Amino acid sequence: MSIQSLPSGKTSRTSQAILSQPKFSRCVGRFIATDQLARDVACLLEFEEAVSSWNCRSLQLRNGFDTYSPDFVAERPSDILVIDAVGQRRPPPWVAEAIVREGFTYRTMSRGDIDPIRLKNCKDLLQCSGGEVSLGDRVRLLSVLNEHSSLTLAESLTVFQETTPIRGLANMVAARLIEIDLDTALIGPETVVRRYRG
Repeated sequence: MSIQSLPSGKTSRTSQAILSQPKFSRCVGRFIATDQLARDVACLLEFEEAVSSWNCRSLQLRNGFDTYSPDFVAERPSDILVIDAVGQRRPPPWVAEAIVREGFTYRTMSRGDIDPIRLKNCKDLLQCSGGEVSLGDRVRLLSVLNEHSSLTLAESLTVFQETTPIRGLANMVAARLIEIDLDTALIGPETVVRRYRG
């Protein structure tokens, strides 16, 4: 089942939700986050290699008269992952069993589950991304990477001639044309850039 085919959930918490339009390219439908923790989980989902697409609060679960919509539904090659960002608000006890019964995988994420370095790098890339990378810049960078196998981020930026360099690089990472290490250290001039190997 594709996440596009999941039923659209309605929630009474919509008025409390934080609504905005970040530059998420893998988010199907409107981005809705209940709090900052959920926004941070969304940033991580955008750069999670195994996730092809994700959406917010699209799955509505029922238990008697109770209804509940988990924060995220993410499509992966092997399964559908349902995620709740667990901060002040905790899901009802029946939710995990209901999700497994639907044939999905369930995971809760708290602040302690989030690597601060990866989160900062993902946020920085999202903040810099948006718009289009010119065909010329895209071909130039991929050609140089074919020739040299890797470049530093500082070297990669010099390749861009038509697109703002950092925006072009962030867009190409988001589009999975190139990859950089998001986990070891904050993105900097020495960060290694390679073609995406998926």
